Amino acid sequence: MCFPKLGILPWLLGILCLCSLCMADVHHYDFFVREANFTRLCNTKTMLVVNDSYPGPEIRVHRGDTVFVNVHNQGSYGFTIHWHGVKQPRNPWSDGPEYITQCPIAPGTNFTYEVILSDEIGTLWWHAHSDWTRGSVHGAFVILPAENETYPFQTPDADQTIILQTWYNEDFLQLIRNSLLNGNPVGTPNAYAINGHLGDTYGCNDTIFRMEVDYQKTYLLRIINAALNEEKFFSIANHTLTVVAQDASYVQRFATDYIMISPGQTMDVLVQANQNIGQYYMVMRNFHDSTAGSNNSITTGIFQYGNSVGGLISNASLVKLPQPDDTNATNTFLARIRNTRVRQNPRFNVPRRINRRVYITISTNNIPCTNPECVTAGRFVAALNNVSFELPTLDILQAYYNRSTNGVFTTDFPQEPPEFYNFTGDLAGFNTNVTMGTRAVTLNYNEAVEIVFQATQLGGAGSHPLHLHGFSFYKVGSGSGNFNNVTDPRSYNLVNPPLINTVHVPAGGWVALRFFANNPGVWFMHCHFERHSSWGMDTVFIVKNGDAANARIRPPPPGMPVCSAA
Repeated sequence: MCFPKLGILPWLLGILCLCSLCMADVHHYDFFVREANFTRLCNTKTMLVVNDSYPGPEIRVHRGDTVFVNVHNQGSYGFTIHWHGVKQPRNPWSDGPEYITQCPIAPGTNFTYEVILSDEIGTLWWHAHSDWTRGSVHGAFVILPAENETYPFQTPDADQTIILQTWYNEDFLQLIRNSLLNGNPVGTPNAYAINGHLGDTYGCNDTIFRMEVDYQKTYLLRIINAALNEEKFFSIANHTLTVVAQDASYVQRFATDYIMISPGQTMDVLVQANQNIGQYYMVMRNFHDSTAGSNNSITTGIFQYGNSVGGLISNASLVKLPQPDDTNATNTFLARIRNTRVRQNPRFNVPRRINRRVYITISTNNIPCTNPECVTAGRFVAALNNVSFELPTLDILQAYYNRSTNGVFTTDFPQEPPEFYNFTGDLAGFNTNVTMGTRAVTLNYNEAVEIVFQATQLGGAGSHPLHLHGFSFYKVGSGSGNFNNVTDPRSYNLVNPPLINTVHVPAGGWVALRFFANNPGVWFMHCHFERHSSWGMDTVFIVKNGDAANARIRPPPPGMPVCSAA
């Protein structure tokens, strides 16, 4: 499926679309989602997984393909699946967020998602989009070059998916449900994992992930941060990492000792097995810059050369890895990520003349806890522009499509902060008036949109990973302090800004994004820290239909799940 694009001759666009469709394949997968037992940290728990595996099965296809995934709910509660970073042109019905574009798939039923790829290339992922169920229901979505394409670098000898995960000994869903009832925030994780393995630093003889390599071979690591609430530093002892892509778009290559990756983000990294034959630690730990609690343990895997004998050459604690609060290391790394003008990339199309500007402040707040189960006087909520998002009991897309929005949502989300103050100053004792509601932003088709996210010092402060469904966007600027709409745009990068779907909003600072609203539908936007999303750090962007037939939402597929409140 091709997006309508500005500035291309219609006949040329038609040829390109036709060629793409002729070469595209159709794939079919079955996901059987049920509870299974897993033992970690000398503790066995039951958790929901796909096809009995943690992480779940990998989807591997080519650019432009279409994928049908039949999801069978053999568990005890409803959930949905989201295809993170897939734009789903004109097809919000299969995007997946619960009560936004669909109702949960009820136990004992199934639903088939149609996942339509367009210009994405590289690594994405899929995950549950219902409360914290994505902690165990997730997997990689690998998009290889189309049959007539190559990589914009020498083809690697092999690739390896690396999924960074959060581990709790308790049930993921029950953790957040209890927290929302009693007012206590969920505690820090018991551990972290690489591809389901906790490594050798937690003292319970847990298994460790091993990646076997051959000397002088080059490997493409497909790194996915599937952690619930943690940004991550990642490194391999004695080896240089070369970053080549982020969020399914190629970037200018650069070498580094470490990466910093936010929850929801993916990063493609080349590594050469060019050191003395042996075993080397791969390590990860949190980047953490808020006042909230954090388990900053190092989690390990092993980068193991074939035929190597003996012990590890490196010590996990000595691997070059920034300290958990090293903001400078994070900012330095992120500043190096730039778009690259290679033919394999999506067409460069950063908006220059803006039709719609949205300025959004990010905050966590405290309100009275009134549930009978409360154990504290107050409970946490999170907000965008002082609005804490409430999930409806009927899905927003159906209500919008059927023009029956009354009581489901409103379209009055504030497009600038309702209250201006020193967002990044000392806000001790300061609390804004948070309102609860299901409020959306409506965009006209093909509007050139700029969103500025402004972090505040309210609550735990810190940085935030913000994700927008249905689009990739250009990160055109970022800075510290309060955004100045006169002077700060002068520093925007409109030449080679990275094209991403999840952005790190720096603590005490701001970030600016631009995109064309050329994908009609209902699209969720939320913090990818799961605790913040659960507290209401979310909103919805509704893109109206255009005039042409190929600029309108597709009709709903048969068999959409039905909400229990319907």
